[in-house]
Amino acid sequence: MEISNSVIKSVLKYSKSQRIGIMLLFGLIISLQGFSFFYDFGNKQNNHSDQHWLAFQKDIDSVKSQSNNFKRTIYPFNPNFITDFKGYQLGMSVAEIDRLLAYRKQNKYVNSVSEFQAVTKVSDSLLKAISPYFKFPVWVTNKKNTQSAFEKNTFVKPIKIAVLDINKATKEDLMKVYGIGDKISDRILEQKLRLGSFVSMEQMDDIWGLSPEVIQKLKASFAIQSSVTLNKININNASVKELANFPFFRYPLAKDIVVYRTMNGDIKIEDLSKIKGFPVEKIKIIALYLEF
Repeated sequence: MEISNSVIKSVLKYSKSQRIGIMLLFGLIISLQGFSFFYDFGNKQNNHSDQHWLAFQKDIDSVKSQSNNFKRTIYPFNPNFITDFKGYQLGMSVAEIDRLLAYRKQNKYVNSVSEFQAVTKVSDSLLKAISPYFKFPVWVTNKKNTQSAFEKNTFVKPIKIAVLDINKATKEDLMKVYGIGDKISDRILEQKLRLGSFVSMEQMDDIWGLSPEVIQKLKASFAIQSSVTLNKININNASVKELANFPFFRYPLAKDIVVYRTMNGDIKIEDLSKIKGFPVEKIKIIALYLEF
């Protein structure tokens, strides 16, 4: 009691302004203590920290999910050149890899899936998983295909093509040849009618519109097989107009024939090559249709 009275007496000694300042100081101290009592700084900081990490947790979970679902892409490869690391990635054991490397040191190559398994002794399940990616050299594949084709062709009997007489061929017969249509078949038949008969398959070269490929097909399907009847022209009596209508001649050549005949007399077979513009390369065929 005495202590409290002494405190009161000591306070009363201060002036009014001093007493007000002391009271304000005590009030500020009490306010700060009350604020610190009711406000939890630690929880707010922890909550802010937790929210910060939760924001990154979604990204972390996404990366984990991608890593779990990741599947390494395997590209085609030649199994003869599998390294230790490549074999490990494929799931081969050390012993299986060593067997392959030892085989390769002998300068030998595996050229098939079965041969790879025979050398390495890998399991059927692993072989089934990795063998679709094996890529053997092209020459190995071609060699197998060539042998297979040879074996098949060895026992195939050649197909015989029925060859018809070109001088007895009908329009339908001619049109069976690929590349010969309605108009070209008519030209062939018209030429045969003007000449009487064909004496050689080389005369197909004179048919307008026939390509070399189609001519070869004609020669493979037709031939001169019977005696022929020819419409001949007398080269020493025919007029320019008559000679110009002859399938092998044109008007300029017909005119030169008449000029040569006028200047040198009757033409003999050996004189044909002396006439200007005469198709020398066809003399043997043309001569068969001429009378001297």
